[in-house]
Parts: sequence; C-alpha cells; structure tokens
Amino acid sequence: MVLAAVAVAGCQQTTGGGSSAAVAQQSAAQQMYQPVGYMNQNVRGVPVLVLPGDVRSNHASFTQRFAPNNIADYAELELGRANFPVLERRELGPVLREVELAYNLGDPNAARRLFQLGKFRTTKYILKFDVLRAEPVAQAAQGFDGRAMGNLLGAAIGGRGGYAAGTVAGSVQTGESAQVWIVGLRYRIIDASTTEQVATGYFEQTMQQGAQSTSFLGVSQASAGGQTLDQLVQRLVQQSVQEIDARYKGV
Repeated sequence: MVLAAVAVAGCQQTTGGGSSAAVAQQSAAQQMYQPVGYMNQNVRGVPVLVLPGDVRSNHASFTQRFAPNNIADYAELELGRANFPVLERRELGPVLREVELAYNLGDPNAARRLFQLGKFRTTKYILKFDVLRAEPVAQAAQGFDGRAMGNLLGAAIGGRGGYAAGTVAGSVQTGESAQVWIVGLRYRIIDASTTEQVATGYFEQTMQQGAQSTSFLGVSQASAGGQTLDQLVQRLVQQSVQEIDARYKGV
C-alpha cells in the first residue's frame, strides 16, 4: 500500500496542469507554419495565376476539411514567398468563373479574349494544384486492461491483502492507437495564352497520427499528436513550389 501511495504521488506530479500544458504546447509548436527555402528566391519569376484545382478524395475527413480554394490559398502564399508575382483570384471578380471554364476546357479562343483584360494581360502561366489521393491506408490499436489480472490476483492471495492487490492491478488501463494517411498532390503549369500544359509534377507524403492513454488508481494521462492534414497539404504545396522555382522559373 505504501508503494501504491508513492506511485500515485508520482503520477500526480507528472500529470499535473503544468506538465500537461507543456506537452500540449510542444505538440502545438510542431504544427505551426514552417517556412522553407527556395533555390531561386532572389530571382523574380513570371506573373502567374493560381486556379482552384480538383480534390478527388472521397474520404469525408479530408473533403470536409479541404476545398480547392483552400489549397489554392496555400499555393498563392508559397509562390509569393518564392518571388512569383501572383494575380489574386479575388481581383478577377466575376470573371474568375470564365477563366476557370476556359482553362478547364482548354479553350484558347476564350483565353485570348480574356487576355484583353488589364489585370490578366501580363499573366504568363496558370497553375493548378490537384489532390489526386487522400486516404488512410493503415491503422492499429493495442491496449491493456488490468481488471482480469486484478480478479485473479485477489482470488490467489485472498483476504484484505488480496483485495488491495487486486484493486491496484485492476486499476491499470493503457491504450495506444495510430493511423497512417497517404496524400498525393499534382501541380500543373498551363500556358495562359494557349491553354496548353507546359509541365506537371506529382508528390506523395505519409502522415501518422497517434494517441496514448494510461490510467492507474484513478490517475489518468492522455496525449495525442502527429502531423495534421493541414500541415501535410501545406508541405506538399511547398514541395511542388520548390520544384517549380528550381526548374521552371526561367522558362
């Protein structure tokens, strides 16, 4: 019983508010925006326009979180950091729908007509970022429930000592789970005047999310962490823009 009391005291010290807050802060810091470097960042690129791409995932956890405009926003941010002049979509106003139709249908006549617009006239490339794959591909869980062991221990020892030992052993509960996602992102560079595709690229990354929990004599501790879908998509966009900056800035 003395050992049990010491164990409880130790659990209370390590799972207090201060410690839990520190763990939460550390996990949150890992999810913050992380800028990346671009090889030709000091070289000014050609004017570009980012159109909303396609999200071809049917998984609700992804489609409820991401729409094509969200991914285009990430792309505009990173292209701007890579020193590409980016025409913001909101500056096109109601014309944006015509622009999307022209390039989705590959209609050069419509594109040339749109080129008469002052804000659109200097644009050299249209960029689109499409999510072609987003799915959880593996998951696993394991845990320990000490109640069965506690019952056996109490019956084997008997008496008050057996009851106490069984209570301590039966209070132990542990759980652990993990899930792995694969997300694939394709970028396309389209000539603004001809609607022809100039270049394309594709990147995939995996993401693991996990959770752990423990409980002993009524004292519990739980933590969850890992990369988020937002962070994964943003890093895929960064990877794509790094390749665009390195290979196509001077084209």
